[in-house]
Amino acid sequence: MCGVVAIYAYGRRAAPVDTADLIRIRDAMIHRGPDAEGVWLSDDRRVGLGHRRLAIIAVDASGNQPMRIVDTGTCITFNGEIYNFRELRRSLEQRGRVFRTDSDTEVLLQAYDEFGPRMVEHLRGMYAFAIWDPRKQGLFLARDPIGVKPLYYHDDGDTLHVASQVKALLKGDIDSAIDPAGCVSFFLLGYVAEPFTIRRGIKALPAGHTMWIDAAGASAPRPFFSIRDVLREAEEAGARANGAAPASDAFIVERIKQSVGAHMVADVPVGLFLSAGLDSTSLASLAAQYTNQPLRTVTLAFREYAGTDLDEAPIAEEVARAFRTEHRTERVQGSDFLAERAQVLAAMDQPSTDGVNTYFVSKAAARAGLKVALSGVGGDELFGGYPSYAQVPRLAHALGGFGAFPGFGRAVRAVSAGAIQHFASPKYAGLFEYGTSFEDAYLLRRALYMPWELPEVLDPDLVRAGWVALRPSISLGETIAGLGHDHTKVAALEMNWYMRNQLLRDTDWAGMAHSLEVRTPLVDGTLLTELAGVLAQDRVPSKREIAAATPVGRIDAVMARAKTGFTVPVRQWLLEGAGQTVGDRGLRGWAKLVFEHHANL
Repeated sequence: MCGVVAIYAYGRRAAPVDTADLIRIRDAMIHRGPDAEGVWLSDDRRVGLGHRRLAIIAVDASGNQPMRIVDTGTCITFNGEIYNFRELRRSLEQRGRVFRTDSDTEVLLQAYDEFGPRMVEHLRGMYAFAIWDPRKQGLFLARDPIGVKPLYYHDDGDTLHVASQVKALLKGDIDSAIDPAGCVSFFLLGYVAEPFTIRRGIKALPAGHTMWIDAAGASAPRPFFSIRDVLREAEEAGARANGAAPASDAFIVERIKQSVGAHMVADVPVGLFLSAGLDSTSLASLAAQYTNQPLRTVTLAFREYAGTDLDEAPIAEEVARAFRTEHRTERVQGSDFLAERAQVLAAMDQPSTDGVNTYFVSKAAARAGLKVALSGVGGDELFGGYPSYAQVPRLAHALGGFGAFPGFGRAVRAVSAGAIQHFASPKYAGLFEYGTSFEDAYLLRRALYMPWELPEVLDPDLVRAGWVALRPSISLGETIAGLGHDHTKVAALEMNWYMRNQLLRDTDWAGMAHSLEVRTPLVDGTLLTELAGVLAQDRVPSKREIAAATPVGRIDAVMARAKTGFTVPVRQWLLEGAGQTVGDRGLRGWAKLVFEHHANL
């Protein structure tokens, strides 16, 4: 994993690229790439690319970046991994391409020279990159299909700045004003939904999109992959094949196993985050089959949970013994969090109410000498592991009729909100207002603060401006447009919103804080396409059924364990801090601390 930066002075009035500016942004991401650094500038100084490298494939200097093809002048700065780079390289060699390194970076360069922007159709991996095309005098940006890797940009109409982190871009000469939509998104959902960021002048390149910039300016981002469209096409294919036998659990496991194998591609050891849950234990059972050495596994446990059902360590250690992994359990407690809270906030690139667990397990993995670790993120989204898969359809179907009378829902909420907040979640006051459609029921299920509460934590004028720009209900509705199955609707919502904007983003910054590349075999465009037909079935296999078809199915302790969800005692840790009190329930106090940190940068 790496940190990338690009500056393109495309406007006539733009000053040449400032090398010091380029290096300042690059080196703000040193933890993303401590192994090597590089800078390239065009002869006219209108384009500059920078790179911080975490060496995973072709670890010698031949893989350093920015990388340039001498014959054509095409130059790249790239963050991520291309898992099918060897197969793609063979295909390009058959087309006459000659390679000088063993890196996946050069495969990207050659693929661009061969296919142009359509190169993304040939890639399996997690990636975000910028390619300078000297023949067309333009900069090409791309981000992986589901959004595992981030890419942000600032465009002032003359100069484009691009980087892997928002905080890195803030080291450049850019507009750093707070974005109302980003603020509203954070307090509404606990994360900032793309393409917004916490800064008005910085946008995220959406997942599964490319972007072209030349002397005429930046074009609108263009999609090449859509979770919604993949699921919708699977529904349509299923309707045409009415009566066909559903996919077997063995079929599903085989596709997951192939994804795990792809994600094991590296020139350094690959480890795994191991909890007591079905996702990570199943991945461990499959990943152990792809290495000649013991698989390295790491478990994060909390001293506050010792001896309770929330303690993940005993079962994880049993799994480690079953698959003969080289295992490490890291126990943390409130004092560890309080001692490192400033570092956690500094590492957090955008405001989030999550990510603390990934920060500490990544730290443990780095201590164990790992540079790469697999994570079980994505299993709940694929196979309906969240309560939302039952709750959202139930609400939408039961209360859908009240959607025709929005005034009724608002009246019920206005009358009941004050009384309800004293003995129950304020969400109950909004049942008849926000429980009448899939998109609003999802918002009700996932909200940190309800819409009517936002003026209590943010300036009312900022809330109004942010709400108009964010348009939550409309955007959520667009996420599921054309989908007919309850499961695929909730899956599209969870993958496009919670998973992409919180889980994947938190995994990125928390892992990179410790120079650790975290890979997600269950979050993979190829795997989603292969399993979309399964998700569009009338009955989707549960995670327990899938796990039973893997070697982990032989471990009774895992299969018998009730789902508890992964919890972190953040609120308790905050309350135990010297002089620290939290007036709100749950994560609200933590959210306020996080927001204050980011707003005051």
